[in-house]
Amino acid sequence: MGAKVLERFPAGAPRGSWPAEEYAAARRAEGERVTVVMDLESDAFLVVAAEARDADART
Repeated sequence: MGAKVLERFPAGAPRGSWPAEEYAAARRAEGERVTVVMDLESDAFLVVAAEARDADART
């Protein structure tokens, strides 16, 4: 995967807390195309920038 990781959050956040989703929502509100993915190897949620190729395919 060649996506750019903008931020990473540990998977062990307190119950009811979604820091990766909140961070991604703030970036989307600024017009960025981002998504949240789980990195099983590091047990963390990653906020990654959508690749231009993928973004063009959806429009």
